[in-house]
Amino acid sequence: MIVVTTPTGQIGGQLLDRLLDAPDTAGRLRVIARDPARLSRRAREEAEVFQGSHADPRVLAAACADADRVFWLVPPAPGTDSVEGHFGAFTDALCEVIGAGSVRRVVAVSTLGRGVAKNAGQISASLAMDDRISATGVHYRALCPPFLMENLLGQAGAIRDRGEFRLTMTGDRVVRTCATRDIAATAARLLLDDSWTGQGDVPTVGPDALTTEGMAEVISEVLGRTVRVRWTSPEDYATALRAHGASKAWAEGLADMTRALEEQDFYGPAAHPTPTTAPTDFHTWCEEVLRPAVTP
Repeated sequence: MIVVTTPTGQIGGQLLDRLLDAPDTAGRLRVIARDPARLSRRAREEAEVFQGSHADPRVLAAACADADRVFWLVPPAPGTDSVEGHFGAFTDALCEVIGAGSVRRVVAVSTLGRGVAKNAGQISASLAMDDRISATGVHYRALCPPFLMENLLGQAGAIRDRGEFRLTMTGDRVVRTCATRDIAATAARLLLDDSWTGQGDVPTVGPDALTTEGMAEVISEVLGRTVRVRWTSPEDYATALRAHGASKAWAEGLADMTRALEEQDFYGPAAHPTPTTAPTDFHTWCEEVLRPAVTP
């Protein structure tokens, strides 16, 4: 039995579709969803649905009863009063279920930066989550992407209307990227494979070595008009997040994350491409995902 968390999210939703399409998964899929109405009709019909949060130990325990595999992703919580507390609450629930139940394998979404990232906000919290899960002894794979291409979708309106997007990384900084489709595909392969054991990281690094200005050039080429990247400071980024309703803790955590990315460069050129786990290039993603999102 496979349990999928965040089944309506960007990664979890794509993963669930892949698992539903896989042979021999009929009757072997469970999902935990806060709002089951957001699931596709097919998912509601073919997967067993547990309503609630996977931070709730009772919900998680019920969904994981007699299940041996779990896809794990801690969702963002812009209103939280503690980044560490948010990740900790979810991790507590999972470790409790692992200790008491039948779960043998966990595949989670984490990040690059292990052994490098310091004081990196949500990135540090995610890496600490990995350590705690691994310490249970469960067979564990942490999927470790760099900058997600889909992060740009939140600026689709600015790209369309003003021909710009904003990043906290300077224009000449190489930023490795990854498409969420590749994370979902890698997660599906691991969840359907019962041969792997132990704990380890699985980097998911796309083939490009683009600077942020290079990203703007690719977007301009795909859209057929000039699009520029504008640098914003971590402080201004945090202020903008607060203006859109984020808590002080969440905004400051993301500001710390962006400072770490700039100063410690663990999403940079030293992160080597992993074509087996992240084959999608930025140009292809812009054509297939960004352009439809930007085009009226």
